[in-house]
Amino acid sequence: MRYQVPQFIEVEDKIFGPLTIKQFLYIGGGAALCFIVYHFLGLILGIIPIAVIVAFFMALAFYKPNQKPFINMVEAAFNYSLGRKLYIWKKAEQKPMSELAKNGEEEDVTSSFTVPKLSDSKLRDLTWSLDVNESLYAGLKNKNAQRSGDLK
Repeated sequence: MRYQVPQFIEVEDKIFGPLTIKQFLYIGGGAALCFIVYHFLGLILGIIPIAVIVAFFMALAFYKPNQKPFINMVEAAFNYSLGRKLYIWKKAEQKPMSELAKNGEEEDVTSSFTVPKLSDSKLRDLTWSLDVNESLYAGLKNKNAQRSGDLK
C-alpha cells in the first residue's frame, strides 16, 4: 500500500485569495489601526502616522529579510533593546602569559581572572567558570611540560 508523502510543508496555505492567514491578519490589523488614527486625528494630522503604520504592517505581511519573517527581526530588536547586555570583550591590562610564566607567577595567573556573571543560573555560571579554569590550567601545564622538556 502506497502513502502520499506531504511535500512543501514550509509553504503556508493561501486562505484569503493570494494571502495567507498571517498576512491577512497583519493587513487587517494595520487597516483597523489606521482607521482608529484617522477617526481621532483626521486626515490632515493623521497622514504621517497612518503612513508609518501602513509601512510597518506591510513589512510584517510581506518583507522577508534573509528568508525569515520580519516579525522575527522585530522581536530580536525588541529583546535586544530591553535585555541586559554583557560586554566581555573589553580589554583589561594584563601581562602576557609568557612573561608571567618566566617570573614563576603561574598561580597568580589563574587567581587573577574574574569570571563574569553570564546568567541568573548559578549552575550555568559554575560550569562556565570550571571550563575556563580547566582551559587555563591545561595551558599552564602544557607550557610547564614544554619548559621542563627543554631543560633536559
